Amino acid sequence: MDIEEEIRSLQLDSSEDNNGVVNPEAAKLEQIEESDKMDVDLNNEAHKVSQSVHVEPSKVKEIPAPEDIEGPEDAEGYKKRHLNVVFIGHVDAGKSTTGGQILFLSGQVDDRTIQKYEKEAKDKSRESWYMAYIMDTNEEERVKGKTVEVGRAHFETETTRFTILDAPGHKSYVPNMISGASQADIGVLVISARKGEFETGYERGGQTREHVQLAKTLGVSKLLVVVNKMDDPTVNWSKERYDEIESKMIPFLRSSGYNVKKDVHFLPISGLVGLNMKTRVDKSLCSWWNGPCLFEALDAIDVPFRDPKGPFRMPIIDKFKDMGTVVMGKVESGSVREGDSLLVMPNKVQVKVFAVYCDENKVKLAGPGENVRVRLSGIEEEDIISGFVLSSIAKPIPAVYEFVAQLQILELLDNAIFTAGYKAVLHIHSIVEECEIIELLQQIDPKTKKPMKKKVLFVKNGAVVLCRIQVNNLICIEKFSDFPQLGRFTLRTEGKTVAMGKVMDLNSASSI
Repeated sequence: MDIEEEIRSLQLDSSEDNNGVVNPEAAKLEQIEESDKMDVDLNNEAHKVSQSVHVEPSKVKEIPAPEDIEGPEDAEGYKKRHLNVVFIGHVDAGKSTTGGQILFLSGQVDDRTIQKYEKEAKDKSRESWYMAYIMDTNEEERVKGKTVEVGRAHFETETTRFTILDAPGHKSYVPNMISGASQADIGVLVISARKGEFETGYERGGQTREHVQLAKTLGVSKLLVVVNKMDDPTVNWSKERYDEIESKMIPFLRSSGYNVKKDVHFLPISGLVGLNMKTRVDKSLCSWWNGPCLFEALDAIDVPFRDPKGPFRMPIIDKFKDMGTVVMGKVESGSVREGDSLLVMPNKVQVKVFAVYCDENKVKLAGPGENVRVRLSGIEEEDIISGFVLSSIAKPIPAVYEFVAQLQILELLDNAIFTAGYKAVLHIHSIVEECEIIELLQQIDPKTKKPMKKKVLFVKNGAVVLCRIQVNNLICIEKFSDFPQLGRFTLRTEGKTVAMGKVMDLNSASSI
């Protein structure tokens, strides 16, 4: 193993505070895992070399933080808490630019890369897009200036490791935004302060409204509302404009279910030039702002409680082949470690965990809230689809064709009534499945929260109703009261969100 020794010594020289990270258990690993480790190390080394010569945008996104490598060597877990942050908002509000600026300010991207992107953007006559290039996942997104896929990147502050999920703002890509938001703990709602842009995003049909409602439904319990483009000539850090946006957003956020005093925080920023992000904005520019900057506000957010000892649940959002079958997802409950035996539900295939990767680094243990890649043996990649759940064997996740749900009707399409036989597309964790309402059970009085006595045959906009929903294929879900993240959903029709709801009961006759 001379090559491996050589690589390790190289890593010792090149890493400043990685403490020359070498897996102390390497000697104990089996032959396969040893060669696997060697491959990973070789890739990392090549990765470092390629960065110094020519930085690919996708590589920039995945620069691992030193603590990530040191971190979970034992069951004590990480030194820093971990949060998933989704950037949401109307198209062109500045989500990708703000995300790119955060990576630049936190030292995840070097000056040479920024200069390269600036030149690239200038050549396309899109000078202000260069920061967004850091978050964009492919050339098509750069040419159009629209995010399509959910970009992913990592950065750190003094106390927290963050995973940024850059969701698309365009209404055609709302399903992608849903998959991004379903992995997030907190949301950053980016609003453009530029004259006309806020109004377009906020009015009916604008994505600001739909994104907020979806974020709440998908379990994003804390929201940072960043009023972006404050440096724009039409705004010029105007307190009047900032107050106007805040006064319009608060009633809407309240109606979407957010506790504005406890769970929502407003702050002004400029994503393009990076003002009020890492350090507070200068008083000479903005004399009226006395609150925190973006990094301080992110650090101050409380982490939601997660149970590392609960039954293991990880909805699969993606899969690929790489020396075995690799699945990606966010751990919602429990922990996973090398050597674990788990079930892939609903097809009940028993698998063994071969390796666990967190932010590109091989780890022994990953707890709830972590975005991980798990290499499995015992199943082929083509036997897995998005929406399957990696689950503990002792307490597997239920798989059902039918369930009882409480629905809040938001806005039905023109002249539609909501009744038995209504068809829609169900989005629940990483599942996208066609469904049909087969029975309306009870209408619930929104004021008293109690069921009404009269029998209900149909309901209209704004109603809350208990109903029975059926799907064509087996789906893995949980009761909202047991696992909120796996029991809340949205119904969409023709590209529009028509209702949001929670799973109240699983139909035991139809479950497996």
